[in-house]
Amino acid sequence: MLKWIHQQNFMIMLLLFVVILNACRQMDEPIAEATISLIPEENLETAIFAGGCFWCTESDFDKIQGVVSTTSGYIGGAVANPTYDQVVAGKTGHVEAVKIHFDNTKTSFSQLLAAYWLTIDPLTINKQFCDVGPQYRSVIFYRNSDQKELAETSKKALAASGRFNRPIVTEILPVTEFYRAEEYHQDYYIKNPLRYTYYRNNCGRDKRLEELWGIKH
Repeated sequence: MLKWIHQQNFMIMLLLFVVILNACRQMDEPIAEATISLIPEENLETAIFAGGCFWCTESDFDKIQGVVSTTSGYIGGAVANPTYDQVVAGKTGHVEAVKIHFDNTKTSFSQLLAAYWLTIDPLTINKQFCDVGPQYRSVIFYRNSDQKELAETSKKALAASGRFNRPIVTEILPVTEFYRAEEYHQDYYIKNPLRYTYYRNNCGRDKRLEELWGIKH
């Protein structure tokens, strides 16, 4: 009888944990929206970067001061409301990307560009680290002429710096419809820290970034 009670208590606690976890996941988007709403409209800007796996890109940009929120999603394709399975199969033309809302009184698009380069391999076409295919290529998406000019200037400066003896292949493209990825992808590095760390380490991302930039992540 006592064993049965313990089993029942365990099942109740497990169910409560699942309910709480699901509730937290459902709150992610409202919390982000509430945070954004606190920033004056004239101070809030958006950037969209593709740098391979969006779990990693989201994690990298969440660490930057002035970033208000990050959202993993898909952009650049011809299929409406694509699913993760469709995108990773390379059949929709989308890339994995992250939409970044930032406070322009604390950071700038130029500063985000500078940070972006350090999170990617700008020398490899249609691939980032262990993830292969055009859906993982590096892209800077611009929302207006100012962002386009800043992106092009930043890319030219990197090419002219002499750091690499190969061309910078990162694309600069206009923003198209951005589709928010499935909820389990949002804040993946927070929700699944062990799986995320295992993936990032085994993908060789940080090792390659250190080779390219001389900086440990």
